[in-house]
Amino acid sequence: MRIDLHTHSTASDGTDTPAELVRNAAAAGLDVIALTDHDTTRGYAEATAALPAGLTLVTGAELSCRVDGIGLHMLAYLFDPEEPELARERELVRDDRVPRARGMVAKLQELGVPVTWEQVARIAGDGSVGRPHVAEAMVELGVVGSVSDAFVPEWLADGGRAYVGKHELDPFDAIRLVKAAGGVTVFAHPLAVKRGRVVPETVIAELASAGLDGIEVDHTDHDAPTRARLRGLAAELGLLTTGSSDYHGDRKAVRLGEYTTDPEIYGEITRRATGAFPVPGAGGTGR
Repeated sequence: MRIDLHTHSTASDGTDTPAELVRNAAAAGLDVIALTDHDTTRGYAEATAALPAGLTLVTGAELSCRVDGIGLHMLAYLFDPEEPELARERELVRDDRVPRARGMVAKLQELGVPVTWEQVARIAGDGSVGRPHVAEAMVELGVVGSVSDAFVPEWLADGGRAYVGKHELDPFDAIRLVKAAGGVTVFAHPLAVKRGRVVPETVIAELASAGLDGIEVDHTDHDAPTRARLRGLAAELGLLTTGSSDYHGDRKAVRLGEYTTDPEIYGEITRRATGAFPVPGAGGTGR
């Protein structure tokens, strides 16, 4: 089985619609794909309707969190999307995205970058607007060569010259809320130092004690020594280890299925989940 547990669609900051995403996943030879858009579940219905036969959909989300001034992302799988407390927190994060993006546009304009809100809104479309959309606007203007090049201290990285904060969950609260909604939590790309500051391993240990289920090890932003270090840490803390592409369509160079999760780990994730269940494909034709 080929299992990719971290992907994004146009419901947040990917470039594939949810329907295109599942069709592309099947074409890439995947057996299981998780849809984990940022702080939203809006893509579920479309992805489910279009799900090809032979492909299983894991519903999820990537939750925006912050602890001790450091941003981090928490992957949440197979939770009940209607659970009110978790739904309310996701809504607070989403509602803060527009004023945050407008603030980044204003800062960029002060720095001499002729980006406009209209440009960013056009790029985001119906998705939850975020830094990647602002970064793509900078690419369009020729300010940076790629979206990744915008995520540096000079521009949009945490604490960067054009960075603006937003409402974010405390990761300990995120674990509690996801578990209360019957879901499973995995700390996304925990040592992706190229993205900015990362939490120390002591915090990962505290999250494990609070009920964290796993950490994402095999990821494009982790080099081989980092992956080995994380595997050792996971073994010490009794955490599951996952691998995934963090696919964003054309917005990033990574391919669907570039990194995958062991079928035994996937089985344990589904065993622990009680809020929702994987959806088997039935040859959907939704657009």
